Amino acid sequence: MTGNEKTAGAVMPRWIPLVGGILSSTTCGALLYAWSVFIKPLNAEFGWSRADIATAFAIACLVFGLMTYPAGRLSDKYGPRIVVLVGGIILGIGFVLSGYIQTKAELYLTYGVVAGFGGGLVYLPPIATAPKWWPERRALATGFAVVGLGLGSFIMGPLATYIIENAGWRYVFIYVGIAMGIIAVASSFSLSVPPAGWRPAGWTPPVEKGQDPSRERRDYTFQETVKTLQFWLLYIAYFCGSFAGLMVIGHIAGHGTDQGLTPMKAAFASSCLAIMNAATRVISGYIADRLGIKITFTGVFILQVAAMALLYPSGQSYIALWAVAAVIGWNYGAMFTMFPATCLQYFGPTAQGSNYGLLFTAWGLAGFAGPYVGGWLKDSTGTYYMPFIVGAAVVAVSAVIVALVKAPEKKHV
Repeated sequence: MTGNEKTAGAVMPRWIPLVGGILSSTTCGALLYAWSVFIKPLNAEFGWSRADIATAFAIACLVFGLMTYPAGRLSDKYGPRIVVLVGGIILGIGFVLSGYIQTKAELYLTYGVVAGFGGGLVYLPPIATAPKWWPERRALATGFAVVGLGLGSFIMGPLATYIIENAGWRYVFIYVGIAMGIIAVASSFSLSVPPAGWRPAGWTPPVEKGQDPSRERRDYTFQETVKTLQFWLLYIAYFCGSFAGLMVIGHIAGHGTDQGLTPMKAAFASSCLAIMNAATRVISGYIADRLGIKITFTGVFILQVAAMALLYPSGQSYIALWAVAAVIGWNYGAMFTMFPATCLQYFGPTAQGSNYGLLFTAWGLAGFAGPYVGGWLKDSTGTYYMPFIVGAAVVAVSAVIVALVKAPEKKHV
């Protein structure tokens, strides 16, 4: 990806918004995807149940996911820079305040509501912005914009474990919260949108099979998008796929320690999941641009069903657990390239911030349901067998939907 493009009266390399996306999503990955390392220390200090602790993560996911819709609308209207700037400040404040909590209510407020609110503002705008600069490589550009979610969790897992063992869990929130706020604010200054009608030099939109080239097409408006059956089928698929993945992320370290692994070996399962979660976002975008989104997407979900079914028995061996966690991370991370790319392909880039912002709220709902249901089933049955089997069944619904759903008819001017 190379090239300088003109926008807002200045020349800027069009890879800069990709860097902004990586930085922004890295802070979001640190916010969300290493939560399971806090289960043991919070349980030891306060005596809270797994379900109680998972509720904080569930609230953060819910608020984070629900905020992406207004973040997308605001980004479409005012531009991504101001939205990410404000979100980065709020995110950092919420995470730092979590280091001073004494009650569950305070944890739910500072981490779940405040940090989740800021994270939702930070996450969505770069995803809607980056593909506009790379229309010839939309899936790949989307992958770059979200790769930081995996990078953030890969860094956060062992870093948080080290800080917990040497200084205490409170300092994780304080030190990392300050760093997250600084990174998110810095990333905001790299985000801008190309002028209306802009195209890369030498690129023309491809003519699809059966399309009349004499008839000019237009993108779906947000109001038209939400009236299509395809949008809501994608919404259900997003919820189901996220439900399973977030259940695992919220509990995999706890599952490992329950099976007798050391805290560091169990935490490294989170890191294996995280690094594959990061790698797949770019690689799956590259693959989808060549093989097609539907083929890539369907294969990802079928593989995820099998991996979820193997997760519980793999916990008795740290090598097996790391391997299955890596496969789950690969498939889970691919969703965050495939879903925005599919949304962009189906409905066009004009209202992508609003369209994908609403679609991503399915992740927020799943983020509340998945970890909480996982914790509740664990507390009820005494093991993680039933939570992971339920997760496999739910993600199977996603596989069926993405295999059968077809793109809506194109709109013409």
